[in-house]
Amino acid sequence: MAQAKGNNALGKLGKLTELRQRILFVVGALAVFRLGSFIPVPGVNPDAMSNLVNGSGLMDMFNMFSGGALERFSVFALGVIPYISASIVVQMMGSVVPSLQQLRKEGEAGKRKMTMYTRIGTVGLALFQSFGIAVALQKQVAAGGAPVVYTPGFGFVFASVVGLTAGTMFLMWIGEQMTERGIGNGISLLIFAGIVAGLPGAVVQTLNMSGNGELSVLMLLIVVVVVLGVTAFCVFMERAQRRITVNYARRSGGARAYQNQSSNLPLKINMSGVIPPIFASSLLMFPATAASWFGSGTDAGWFGSTLQRLGQMLTPGEPVYEIVSATLVIGFAFFYTAIVFNADETADNLKRSGALIPGIRPGKSTASYIDAVMTRLTAVGALYLALVCFVPSFMQKFWHVPFYFGGTSLLIVVVVVMDFTAQVQAHLVSHQYESLLKKANLRRN
Repeated sequence: MAQAKGNNALGKLGKLTELRQRILFVVGALAVFRLGSFIPVPGVNPDAMSNLVNGSGLMDMFNMFSGGALERFSVFALGVIPYISASIVVQMMGSVVPSLQQLRKEGEAGKRKMTMYTRIGTVGLALFQSFGIAVALQKQVAAGGAPVVYTPGFGFVFASVVGLTAGTMFLMWIGEQMTERGIGNGISLLIFAGIVAGLPGAVVQTLNMSGNGELSVLMLLIVVVVVLGVTAFCVFMERAQRRITVNYARRSGGARAYQNQSSNLPLKINMSGVIPPIFASSLLMFPATAASWFGSGTDAGWFGSTLQRLGQMLTPGEPVYEIVSATLVIGFAFFYTAIVFNADETADNLKRSGALIPGIRPGKSTASYIDAVMTRLTAVGALYLALVCFVPSFMQKFWHVPFYFGGTSLLIVVVVVMDFTAQVQAHLVSHQYESLLKKANLRRN
């Protein structure tokens, strides 16, 4: 009896071997990512660089995505932002350019070509961004008068471009390996790790502010309630669906015997996910950073002051930034939803499968109805994204919260955790079905 129980326990462990290996691979890859974020690019004053980054709200957000690698100016300072920007651009062009539209229909071969274009775009963006950052840093001076770069010149620029580009390409490769050999989306997990890495320090800093009297106990409790409430709201909205009833007419026997079966067509409120906030913040991040850096380091008189004012207006919390950011998020939400969801194609699939929506004619009428429903859902989802992206600026400006909570970071954390949990559950369910097939002797040896 004891031997039988031991064999059952070993059998259960054996079923989870693949899942355990995948999780361990993800943990190991994230450990490599965190170690690499502490390898600096040579030639930079670390204290001056840290003061420069922490003095800008926009750079604080970019530093958070890289897991603190930017303030240390490590080889992973750019993070995976160039890869994300390139993949979004390629995906959007895939719905506009006819040749890329054809590639999307070619299955695995077309997918490999699209991936190749994304990698090429990643290299181009990483080269451009690393060169711009290296050139701008040479003109920066810390608050105490110490230069950020010890020895400006071609050597520093070349080392920075090579180091930052190589770091981005390595993160792109390791993210793809995590997707293939691990659990969940590798690129999203890397961003998730960078965001979560800063949470312990933010919690300790907040508690210290409360202990020093800078943040009252009542305000601390309000912040905790807001954090929990916004997180619960994001989870609710990410799970929210509009289910359209669909009827299927199926033959059940005989020449004229039919049986109606009902099903649902689920439509998510936020079909675009976290892409609109990421793309909007990427578009705002680089012109604002360039304006603030080049404006503070130039002696061009009115030109320099103009760049400084532009950099200040595009800082989180400023009215211009909030208006432009909300407009971009809402616009990209509609645009990206139109790319990933095609009402005409969905209506054609329903018509071919013999399904219809009660009270709606098949074909064009069905497509128009689905498109109208999706438009209303996207409007709600876009307003939800814009509202959540406004939370961190509000908390930092009016409540003086010493950390960046909400917006893109919160959405990424919620979506990644939900996706990771769903994939683990799917893996466990697949093993349960496998054991059932074994017991029923339906599995082929």
